[in-house]
Amino acid sequence: MRAVDIIIKKREGQELTRPEIEFFIQGFDRGEIPDYQASAWAMAVLFKGMNLREITDLTLAIAFSGQVIDLTGVVPIALDKHSTGGVGDKTTLVVEPLVAACGLPVGKMSGRGLGFSGGTLDKMESIPGFRTDLTIEEFIHQLRTVGLVLASQSADLAPADGKLYALRDVTGTVPSIPLIASSIMSKKIASGAQAMVLDVKVGLGAFMPNLEEGRVLAETMTLIARVAERKAVALLSDMNQPLGWAVGNALEVKEAVETLQGGGPADFKEHCLVVASHMLVLGGATSDEEAGIALGRTALESGRAWERFRTLVSVQGGDVAAIDHPDRLPAARLVELVPAPRSAYLSCVHARLVGETAVMLGAGRTKKGEAIDPAVGVVVHHKVGDWVEAGQPLFTLHANDEARLPEARRLLLEAHTWSDQPVEPLPLFYEVIR
Repeated sequence: MRAVDIIIKKREGQELTRPEIEFFIQGFDRGEIPDYQASAWAMAVLFKGMNLREITDLTLAIAFSGQVIDLTGVVPIALDKHSTGGVGDKTTLVVEPLVAACGLPVGKMSGRGLGFSGGTLDKMESIPGFRTDLTIEEFIHQLRTVGLVLASQSADLAPADGKLYALRDVTGTVPSIPLIASSIMSKKIASGAQAMVLDVKVGLGAFMPNLEEGRVLAETMTLIARVAERKAVALLSDMNQPLGWAVGNALEVKEAVETLQGGGPADFKEHCLVVASHMLVLGGATSDEEAGIALGRTALESGRAWERFRTLVSVQGGDVAAIDHPDRLPAARLVELVPAPRSAYLSCVHARLVGETAVMLGAGRTKKGEAIDPAVGVVVHHKVGDWVEAGQPLFTLHANDEARLPEARRLLLEAHTWSDQPVEPLPLFYEVIR
């Protein structure tokens, strides 16, 4: 086989065989197929697409390009969740200990933020001492003994995905559903997940801008899971406005702590309970989602979920005192509250603009490896549909660089749009795909 023939075949819209896909991925991973040919192949996939069989073969080829963790015998069922990325999405920090508090083990490998979308690892590393770079052996041991682990992905898992993603990021081929689906699912398979909830964000602050594209991605990933003999449920959730109030690493940890202690924003708490309920059903802890929500709510209200979070922080080297007393978490030097400029209904709180503002303040990165400031970010005070009086708090900026405040203020005022007529609140979820 030759790489150029496989590129031409896909360019012409033809179906690739499993051996052709495996040959291409293995050759690229070993460095035998150069970047320029991989780029051409990715562009052909972007324009011509792949059928389900091709996408599944691609997923498995990427997953088996490195070590694949087998958690059979380690725990009765290895549960995981994945979010396709959003603004203010600190869901893992609540859902993982909540599900563990209900008696099910959760082993999760997470990523870092890039662009306007925040990363779970960056949030957790705002807790002093918290360690995410666990070895595979440490990951398995902690899952077996503690039933709860949150770590970065080992370089040994699905290495072809990292190489392919880096290439897609600079060649304009990121928005390809076959490539997105295979990237996500290859990592889940390689990390040993046996059952997973896929939180597919749609809207202004998501990589899937509309419900139709989100649905195709969700259906594709659940079908891949079925072919790969994994259980999966996909939730199509709204990301037109930030989830919760806080956007920024330490700020989001504080909000997660508030939620685990029984408070927190209503939309964020409800979102976490719904995601957790589907995980509890997949894991066999309960038979339906309503019972799962009730089980999760009890775990929150009893304090069991909070105690599991404290355990997670402790076993991974974090300073538990920093979450027991969140004022010890990193805090910005400059805090500015900006009032509403008029009295009206909020018609939009543009999630992407809010996320980009947080990045501009230093909470995120525009390229891999860039340093972030864990203390800075944004807190919004209202949701779409709220009536806001002129002069009421609209948002609060947390910054360490005074020169960035004027632009941050301008962007966030632009992110809030108004209506003199009542506006319907946005839904948390649109669909469930099984």
